[in-house]
Amino acid sequence: MIFILDVIQVFVSIMLVFLILMHSGKDSGLSGAFGVGSGSGPFGGGSLVERNLNRWTIVFAIVFVLNTIVLIKVS
Repeated sequence: MIFILDVIQVFVSIMLVFLILMHSGKDSGLSGAFGVGSGSGPFGGGSLVERNLNRWTIVFAIVFVLNTIVLIKVS
């Protein structure tokens, strides 16, 4: 049980770091390389992509927190 939760924690952590790096910031960050923050690129304007990126980041953050709490309680 703990092993499965540990594997989930590592996967969620990696995905959360990736999703956070994809957000456009003051200098357009890593997302500028993929055209997410600008008007050009394969995704067009990026408003729908940005909204979905925000949703997925929130979902993975909640899963991360819940999994951390469960791991603390189990250990």
